[in-house]
Amino acid sequence: MSALESFSAGFKAGSGALAGADAPWLAALRQRAFDRFQQEGWPVAKQESWHHTSLAVLDQQDFALRGEARVAAEKIQALRDGEAGHWLVFVDGRYTPQLSDVGALPAGVQIQAVSQVLRDHPERLEAYFGSEADGASTAALNLALADDGICIRVARGEQVELPIHAVFVSASRQAASFSRNIVVLEGGAQATLIEHYVGDGAGVSLSSTVLRAVLAADARLVHLKLQQEDEQAFHLGESDIAQEQGSNYVSHSMSFGARLARNDIVTHFNGEHCETLLNGLYYVDGKRHVDHHTWIDHARPYGVSREYYRGILADTARGVFAGRILVAPGSDGTDAVQRSDSLLLSRMARADARPELEIYADDVKCAHGATVGQIDETSLFYLRSRGLDAEHARSILIYAFAAQAIERIADESLRRRVTRAVRGLLPGKELLGGMA
Repeated sequence: MSALESFSAGFKAGSGALAGADAPWLAALRQRAFDRFQQEGWPVAKQESWHHTSLAVLDQQDFALRGEARVAAEKIQALRDGEAGHWLVFVDGRYTPQLSDVGALPAGVQIQAVSQVLRDHPERLEAYFGSEADGASTAALNLALADDGICIRVARGEQVELPIHAVFVSASRQAASFSRNIVVLEGGAQATLIEHYVGDGAGVSLSSTVLRAVLAADARLVHLKLQQEDEQAFHLGESDIAQEQGSNYVSHSMSFGARLARNDIVTHFNGEHCETLLNGLYYVDGKRHVDHHTWIDHARPYGVSREYYRGILADTARGVFAGRILVAPGSDGTDAVQRSDSLLLSRMARADARPELEIYADDVKCAHGATVGQIDETSLFYLRSRGLDAEHARSILIYAFAAQAIERIADESLRRRVTRAVRGLLPGKELLGGMA
């Protein structure tokens, strides 16, 4: 049975058991979304935005919609590593309260599992759950099957001082999980969300995840997505951000796991003076494949966007970056920078970069660029002339390339977490032990 057939059978048999199934608006929305997915199927290479990424291998898998594995509390404690915060843990797509620790919340701050909200007050999510027309057909499949995830709402002017952690553990073999995360920040509110995707020996699994965030005027969201799934896993992720006047969205997309990972990030400037930073880093080896697609919609004047993606590729791995910045008519004062840099560690590794500017306003400042190359021999010679052996010098240069992305993470605890993940993956990692 193919993945498409698995999901078709699972939706027909189990849609009535999904959280919120009794809400007429949600049942109708899920049906429309599933109808779209059945009509379109998986995205194919003839679609421009999927030209470099094939889901044929994914469709050859036979997935179960819910796993039954358990995760030891010690694993979650190791992930936490003593870090303070508000923690919600999901195992194979299901909220697991016994592994979670939401903690005390400030007045005006709500942090819940989506399944809880859909069970008790589904009407509160109707305006934020999305439409069957959003994104690719993969997002429509997510909409049809997702009934859990993290739901965050922060009242006007409130600041959540500690980071909010949403940990998604893939623990069952051949299990597919569908999560839909929702963040609503009212005027002037601030929060930090960490989405952490990890494997627990699941092998072949699928994580389908969609983040929908609404940032009111002057709100600020820092969003770190750290992906560390098993080597045979599949990951399909989308982030859809709506920004109102003066809001600030900071995204750090760190992709270090999965056989195939696709991340789509879209942010819409619906008011003047919006700001966004899209910062990405990925490492792929073996035959793994990572694809980042971004779209920054400068729909209003005086928006500022910065976009930097870095990839490290070894063996026969492949990395894809396609970034689009759209400056709409009348969006004067736009200031946008987009850059993609890829480091190839072998002759068989491949990086595809397609930065794109589409400008319909005159008074703007925009720039974009991309590089694909290997380790600089001059820098390597310089380090070796200072007494380092070839392997040590090479490891330092690879880490220095990654560090430029890590340094853009302003929060020290988040930066430390990503640094540990990067150093544990890079070639020559045992030689990097003394580096910060």
